[in-house]
Amino acid sequence: MERWGITVDGDALSFVEIFGAGASGGAGNVVLDIGFGGGEALIELAETRPHETVVGIDVHTPGIAAVLVAVEARGLRNVRVVEGDVLDFVRRIPAGSIAAIRVFFPDPWPKRRQRGRRLIRPEVVDEMVRLLRDGGSIHLATDDAGYAAQMRHVCDAHGALYGGPIPRPPWRPVTRYEQRALDEGRPAADLAYRTSDSSPNDSSSAFR
Repeated sequence: MERWGITVDGDALSFVEIFGAGASGGAGNVVLDIGFGGGEALIELAETRPHETVVGIDVHTPGIAAVLVAVEARGLRNVRVVEGDVLDFVRRIPAGSIAAIRVFFPDPWPKRRQRGRRLIRPEVVDEMVRLLRDGGSIHLATDDAGYAAQMRHVCDAHGALYGGPIPRPPWRPVTRYEQRALDEGRPAADLAYRTSDSSPNDSSSAFR
Protein backbone atom coordinates (compact mmCIF):
# COMPACT_ATOMS: atom_id res chain seq x y z
CA MET A 1 0.00 0.00 0.00
CA GLU A 2 2.87 2.39 0.62
CA ARG A 3 3.89 2.03 -3.01
CA TRP A 4 0.60 1.48 -4.83
CA GLY A 5 -1.95 2.94 -2.45
CA ILE A 6 -3.63 6.34 -2.21
CA THR A 7 -4.91 7.56 1.15
CA VAL A 8 -8.54 8.52 1.62
CA ASP A 9 -7.66 11.81 3.29
CA GLY A 10 -5.31 14.50 2.07
CA ASP A 11 -4.88 17.30 -0.43
CA ALA A 12 -6.35 17.38 -3.92
CA LEU A 13 -4.86 14.67 -6.12
CA SER A 14 -2.73 15.18 -9.20
CA PHE A 15 -3.08 12.20 -11.51
CA VAL A 16 -0.04 13.39 -13.45
CA GLU A 17 2.01 13.00 -10.28
CA ILE A 18 0.40 9.65 -9.46
CA PHE A 19 0.60 7.97 -12.88
CA GLY A 20 3.03 10.18 -14.77
CA ALA A 21 2.21 12.18 -17.86
CA GLY A 22 4.02 9.68 -20.07
CA ALA A 23 2.63 6.51 -18.49
CA SER A 24 0.59 4.08 -20.54
CA GLY A 25 -2.91 5.44 -20.24
CA GLY A 26 -1.53 8.57 -18.66
CA ALA A 27 -3.37 10.93 -16.37
CA GLY A 28 -6.03 11.81 -18.93
CA ASN A 29 -7.82 8.45 -19.04
CA VAL A 30 -8.43 7.72 -15.35
CA VAL A 31 -11.10 5.20 -14.42
CA LEU A 32 -12.57 5.18 -10.91
CA ASP A 33 -13.57 1.61 -9.98
CA ILE A 34 -15.87 1.78 -6.95
CA GLY A 35 -16.36 -1.31 -4.82
CA PHE A 36 -14.22 -3.79 -6.76
CA GLY A 37 -14.90 -6.64 -4.33
CA GLY A 38 -12.54 -9.55 -4.91
CA GLY A 39 -10.71 -7.54 -7.56
CA GLU A 40 -11.13 -10.00 -10.45
CA ALA A 41 -12.70 -7.51 -12.85
CA LEU A 42 -10.34 -4.69 -11.94
CA ILE A 43 -7.29 -6.89 -12.45
CA GLU A 44 -8.45 -8.34 -15.77
CA LEU A 45 -9.47 -4.93 -17.17
CA ALA A 46 -6.21 -3.34 -16.05
CA GLU A 47 -4.35 -6.05 -17.98
CA THR A 48 -6.49 -6.00 -21.11
CA ARG A 49 -7.05 -2.21 -21.24
CA PRO A 50 -3.58 -0.71 -20.66
CA HIS A 51 -4.76 2.59 -22.19
CA GLU A 52 -6.64 3.18 -18.93
CA THR A 53 -5.24 4.10 -15.54
CA VAL A 54 -7.39 2.71 -12.74
CA VAL A 55 -8.04 3.94 -9.22
CA GLY A 56 -9.88 1.20 -7.36
CA ILE A 57 -11.53 1.79 -3.99
CA ASP A 58 -13.05 -0.69 -1.55
CA VAL A 59 -13.27 -1.53 2.13
CA HIS A 60 -12.81 -5.25 1.53
CA THR A 61 -9.32 -6.05 2.79
CA PRO A 62 -8.93 -9.46 1.05
CA GLY A 63 -9.89 -7.88 -2.28
CA ILE A 64 -7.43 -5.05 -1.76
CA ALA A 65 -4.73 -7.59 -0.97
CA ALA A 66 -5.56 -9.55 -4.13
CA VAL A 67 -5.25 -6.43 -6.28
CA LEU A 68 -1.95 -5.46 -4.68
CA VAL A 69 -0.56 -8.96 -5.26
CA ALA A 70 -1.58 -8.73 -8.93
CA VAL A 71 -0.04 -5.27 -9.30
CA GLU A 72 3.29 -6.67 -8.13
CA ALA A 73 3.12 -10.07 -9.83
CA ARG A 74 1.77 -8.88 -13.19
CA GLY A 75 3.44 -5.49 -13.37
CA LEU A 76 0.19 -3.54 -13.44
CA ARG A 77 1.65 -0.08 -13.18
CA ASN A 78 -1.64 1.47 -14.32
CA VAL A 79 -3.41 0.64 -11.02
CA ARG A 80 -3.65 2.42 -7.67
CA VAL A 81 -5.69 1.22 -4.69
CA VAL A 82 -7.64 3.06 -2.01
CA GLU A 83 -8.92 1.42 1.17
CA GLY A 84 -11.90 3.29 2.55
CA ASP A 85 -15.22 4.96 1.82
CA VAL A 86 -15.56 6.46 -1.64
CA LEU A 87 -17.76 9.27 -0.29
CA ASP A 88 -14.81 10.44 1.79
CA PHE A 89 -12.24 9.88 -0.96
CA VAL A 90 -14.04 11.87 -3.68
CA ARG A 91 -13.15 15.08 -1.82
CA ARG A 92 -9.60 14.57 -3.05
CA ILE A 93 -10.53 14.14 -6.72
CA PRO A 94 -10.52 17.32 -8.85
CA ALA A 95 -13.67 18.10 -10.79
CA GLY A 96 -13.59 17.01 -14.42
CA SER A 97 -10.59 14.70 -13.98
CA ILE A 98 -12.18 11.25 -14.38
CA ALA A 99 -12.82 9.59 -17.74
CA ALA A 100 -15.09 6.80 -16.48
CA ILE A 101 -16.64 5.48 -13.29
CA ARG A 102 -17.43 1.79 -12.85
CA VAL A 103 -19.75 0.44 -10.17
CA PHE A 104 -20.13 -3.29 -10.69
CA PHE A 105 -22.48 -5.17 -8.33
CA PRO A 106 -22.67 -2.77 -5.41
CA ASP A 107 -24.34 -4.03 -2.25
CA PRO A 108 -28.07 -4.11 -3.10
CA TRP A 109 -29.22 -3.66 0.51
CA PRO A 110 -32.38 -5.60 -0.37
CA LYS A 111 -34.40 -4.95 2.79
CA ARG A 112 -36.69 -1.94 2.53
CA ARG A 113 -35.29 -0.31 5.66
CA GLN A 114 -31.76 -0.57 4.22
CA ARG A 115 -32.36 1.00 0.82
CA GLY A 116 -31.22 4.43 1.92
CA ARG A 117 -27.73 2.91 2.16
CA ARG A 118 -27.57 2.06 -1.54
CA LEU A 119 -24.72 3.86 -3.26
CA ILE A 120 -26.58 4.93 -6.41
CA ARG A 121 -28.78 7.73 -5.12
CA PRO A 122 -29.21 11.32 -6.34
CA GLU A 123 -26.60 13.06 -4.18
CA VAL A 124 -23.95 10.46 -4.98
CA VAL A 125 -24.65 10.60 -8.72
CA ASP A 126 -24.36 14.40 -8.49
CA GLU A 127 -20.87 13.90 -7.08
CA MET A 128 -19.96 11.37 -9.77
CA VAL A 129 -21.00 13.80 -12.49
CA ARG A 130 -18.85 16.50 -10.90
CA LEU A 131 -15.81 14.23 -11.18
CA LEU A 132 -16.34 13.31 -14.84
CA ARG A 133 -14.74 15.11 -17.74
CA ASP A 134 -16.93 16.16 -20.66
CA GLY A 135 -18.08 12.98 -22.38
CA GLY A 136 -17.09 10.88 -19.39
CA SER A 137 -19.09 7.76 -18.58
CA ILE A 138 -20.72 5.89 -15.72
CA HIS A 139 -21.15 2.13 -16.08
CA LEU A 140 -23.34 0.33 -13.56
CA ALA A 141 -24.11 -3.37 -13.23
CA THR A 142 -26.33 -5.25 -10.78
CA ASP A 143 -28.15 -8.56 -10.53
CA ASP A 144 -30.86 -7.04 -8.31
CA ALA A 145 -33.84 -6.02 -10.46
CA GLY A 146 -35.13 -3.53 -7.91
CA TYR A 147 -31.76 -1.85 -7.63
CA ALA A 148 -31.43 -1.75 -11.42
CA ALA A 149 -34.74 0.10 -11.58
CA GLN A 150 -33.55 2.56 -8.93
CA MET A 151 -30.25 3.10 -10.78
CA ARG A 152 -32.09 3.86 -13.97
CA HIS A 153 -34.56 6.20 -12.27
CA VAL A 154 -31.78 8.19 -10.56
CA CYS A 155 -29.55 8.46 -13.62
CA ASP A 156 -32.38 9.17 -16.06
CA ALA A 157 -33.49 12.03 -13.81
CA HIS A 158 -30.05 13.69 -13.85
CA GLY A 159 -30.00 16.53 -16.35
CA ALA A 160 -26.34 16.04 -17.30
CA LEU A 161 -26.52 12.31 -18.07
CA TYR A 162 -27.56 10.54 -21.26
CA GLY A 163 -27.93 6.81 -21.68
CA GLY A 164 -29.71 3.85 -20.15
CA PRO A 165 -29.69 0.05 -20.26
CA ILE A 166 -27.20 -1.60 -22.61
CA PRO A 167 -26.50 -5.22 -23.59
CA ARG A 168 -23.92 -6.87 -21.40
CA PRO A 169 -20.55 -5.73 -22.80
CA PRO A 170 -18.44 -8.73 -23.84
CA TRP A 171 -15.36 -7.09 -22.31
CA ARG A 172 -16.83 -6.93 -18.78
CA PRO A 173 -15.39 -9.90 -16.86
CA VAL A 174 -17.67 -12.37 -15.11
CA THR A 175 -16.69 -12.28 -11.45
CA ARG A 176 -17.36 -14.99 -8.88
CA TYR A 177 -20.20 -12.86 -7.53
CA GLU A 178 -21.85 -12.53 -10.93
CA GLN A 179 -21.41 -16.21 -11.70
CA ARG A 180 -23.13 -17.10 -8.45
CA ALA A 181 -26.03 -14.82 -9.40
CA LEU A 182 -26.23 -16.39 -12.86
CA ASP A 183 -26.27 -19.86 -11.30
CA GLU A 184 -29.22 -18.71 -9.17
CA GLY A 185 -31.07 -17.35 -12.21
CA ARG A 186 -30.32 -13.65 -11.74
CA PRO A 187 -28.76 -12.17 -14.90
CA ALA A 188 -27.07 -8.82 -14.61
CA ALA A 189 -28.47 -5.55 -15.84
CA ASP A 190 -25.93 -3.12 -17.31
CA LEU A 191 -26.58 0.61 -17.54
CA ALA A 192 -24.28 3.13 -19.18
CA TYR A 193 -24.48 6.91 -19.10
CA ARG A 194 -22.28 9.73 -20.31
CA THR A 195 -22.06 13.45 -19.73
CA SER A 196 -22.84 14.39 -23.32
CA ASP A 197 -25.46 13.26 -25.81
CA SER A 198 -23.04 12.56 -28.64
CA SER A 199 -22.89 9.30 -30.54
CA PRO A 200 -21.95 6.26 -28.44
CA ASN A 201 -19.10 5.57 -30.88
CA ASP A 202 -16.50 7.35 -28.76
CA SER A 203 -13.74 6.51 -26.28
CA SER A 204 -15.94 6.21 -23.19
CA SER A 205 -15.21 2.83 -21.65
CA ALA A 206 -18.84 2.07 -20.83
CA PHE A 207 -19.70 1.99 -24.54
CA ARG A 208 -16.87 -0.17 -25.86
